[in-house]
Amino acid sequence: MAATDQFDAIVIGSGVSGGWAAKELTEKGLRVLMLDRGVMVEHGADYTYDGAPPYEIPARNMMPRPLVKSDYFIATHGYVSPSNQKFYNNDRLNPYAYDEGEKFYWIRPGAVGGKSLIWGRWSFRWAPEDFEANKRENIGGEWPIGYDDLAPWYDYVEKYVGVSGSRENLPQLPDSQFQPPIPMNVAEKWVKERLETTSPGRKLIHTRLSNMTEDKPEQGRSKCQFRAQCGRGCSFGAYFSTQAVTLPAARATGLLTLRSDAVVSNLEYDPATKRVTGVRVVDANTKQAEIIPARLVFLCASAMASTQILMNSRIPGTGRSHFDNSGTLGRYVMDHIFRVNIWGDIPGMTEYIEYGRRPGGVYIPRFRNVGGEEGIGFLRGYGYQGSAYRSPLPPEGFGASMKHGMRGYGPWRFGMGAFGECLPYEDNRVSLHPDKVDRFGIPLMRFDVTFRDNELKMMGDAQAEGERMLRAAGLTNVSSERREHVPGDAIHEMGGARMGADPRQSVLNKWSQAHDAANLFVTDGAQMPSISCVNPSLTFMAFTARAADYAVKQLKAGAI
Repeated sequence: MAATDQFDAIVIGSGVSGGWAAKELTEKGLRVLMLDRGVMVEHGADYTYDGAPPYEIPARNMMPRPLVKSDYFIATHGYVSPSNQKFYNNDRLNPYAYDEGEKFYWIRPGAVGGKSLIWGRWSFRWAPEDFEANKRENIGGEWPIGYDDLAPWYDYVEKYVGVSGSRENLPQLPDSQFQPPIPMNVAEKWVKERLETTSPGRKLIHTRLSNMTEDKPEQGRSKCQFRAQCGRGCSFGAYFSTQAVTLPAARATGLLTLRSDAVVSNLEYDPATKRVTGVRVVDANTKQAEIIPARLVFLCASAMASTQILMNSRIPGTGRSHFDNSGTLGRYVMDHIFRVNIWGDIPGMTEYIEYGRRPGGVYIPRFRNVGGEEGIGFLRGYGYQGSAYRSPLPPEGFGASMKHGMRGYGPWRFGMGAFGECLPYEDNRVSLHPDKVDRFGIPLMRFDVTFRDNELKMMGDAQAEGERMLRAAGLTNVSSERREHVPGDAIHEMGGARMGADPRQSVLNKWSQAHDAANLFVTDGAQMPSISCVNPSLTFMAFTARAADYAVKQLKAGAI
């Protein structure tokens, strides 16, 4: 069945990018339909365990092993718990093709709000270097824009969202429009002073988080309460989520219609006019399908899901997508490499403990391959996310002595994990399974994505350099671990529909607009030709706001 033409724009996905698309398009006067395949989650009302202590949460908030094995295998990587289970995809009901030899952790949300409900909130600008490296090294596709093109849009979204952090004037990590930083604790200040002295060129700075340290009463949001329960949903609206920030703004216009449980299978396309004519949607509950027309489509379903929708938008009688005239659709898929951790004990300061539970810690920005450094054996670089902490002593004995002992604390410790950049490889790709489909009849995704020699050398350096820095700073009992590196594990997947100036080498142009359909914009991670070494969500927001501004101007000018 076909729906009536009652919307100017359709936004597919409601996460970081989709929320910003809905806000910007409605505030510019467009009637917008937002579609999300997940269940509805209303701000505050549907945060079931917001503020609840462990004893009020099933299984004391520890995921039961039978449920892990049957429905949420991604929980083994530490992301899913009973308090946030409703926000995640059920892998048994909504699988992807996981054949022997294909190892990719596709960690997906399953609720309106998408990853904005479950993200880590680390918010960094990308540096000029990040937009220039592909061209300079002749690796992957050249970026069609530079840092200066995105800088005003970083300003725009940061002022609205609220990003806490400190100004450092580092060329490899540009400063944002900051609220005051979340303070370092006494042990982190100790590490900072000694690390920067003993390892010249390294900096240890305040984390940069989309957790506010100042209220935004005009948005009905309060600053962070230091509960460290962000993954359950925050009724204070202290961190950026679609529910707390962009969805209320879009709803306030009266121009937004939101549909949950709406599974998009493909885009309808007219090759004569080179336009998307509609979106095919399957109701997740009734399995009934319909095609909804719109003048403008913003595809923001997340990098891999958006790529899947584009690949499934096929020329009748063929397996080829309408949007793959370049042959690059589904290729150059990337994720950050991590799972290298370093830690050690900090001597002294045992008279201090830390009150409250901060949502973040500290950051050591990239120092490899910056400032003309050469000869280290790999390209690009990495940074470290970490914190200092004291843990309560484990229970010993029985009765009063046990209770008294548990009031004490162990030594101060400092731990950090490395996040490194993956290069864009043409043969790191995703595809549609030729035979297997999901319960909605959509072909399952297949992944052929691996980390290569450059990434593995980078993590080896991160492990060795991390140990060296902590020992030089005076920490004791320094140790490290290097666990299995699996693409998708960092949940920062990007690529698949990269942007570029040449339609023969890319899917999108510099405005995140499809080369093969002027009324289609893809503004999530699918568009990225490279991935930097820092978290990407702030950059997705900036790209989306920029694309929405351009799209509406083109629409009003009659160019779309």
